[in-house]
This record gives sequence, C-alpha cells and structure tokens, in this order.
Amino acid sequence: MEQLPGGIVGPDPGALSPELLEQLRDFKIQTRIANEKYLRTHKEVSLLISGFFREMFLKRPENILEFAAHYFTDPRLPNKIHMQLIKDKKGI
Repeated sequence: MEQLPGGIVGPDPGALSPELLEQLRDFKIQTRIANEKYLRTHKEVSLLISGFFREMFLKRPENILEFAAHYFTDPRLPNKIHMQLIKDKKGI
C-alpha cells in the first residue's frame, strides 16, 4: 500500500496484479525446469563446479578471486574435464 497525500493509503502502483503474479510464478517454474534440464544434459558444468570447490577446500587460498581466476583459466582444465567425462561414461 502506498501513502497518498493527506495520509490516505491506496494501492501500490508497483504491485503486480493477480494475473501478473500468476504469469511470474509460471515463468519462474518454467525457468527452473529449463535450467534443470540443461544441467542434467551438461555434466561438465557439475564437474567444473565440484572440481573448483574440491581444489578450493584442499588449498584454502587467501585470495579466492585470484584462485578462481587461475583455476578457470588453466589451459589444462578442458582436458581434465574431458577425461573426467570419459571416466564417468566408462563407470570408472
């Protein structure tokens, strides 16, 4: 609710109507479903993130931003991920 001149309280002009709220809710659900499908079909995303966290917790760097920059720009990273994907397919 918005305070109008004279202390009168009126509807908030920025509030969404019930119809728009329903559309927003549906959009959020569809976005989450699409994101889940994408992540399930791109195992490399999970490998990248889990590998980063594993290395971070093992090394516990002082400067996490610098560590992340080095980790994700390591020229060996694509090959590491590729090899892990192969291992996962073979069930090793």
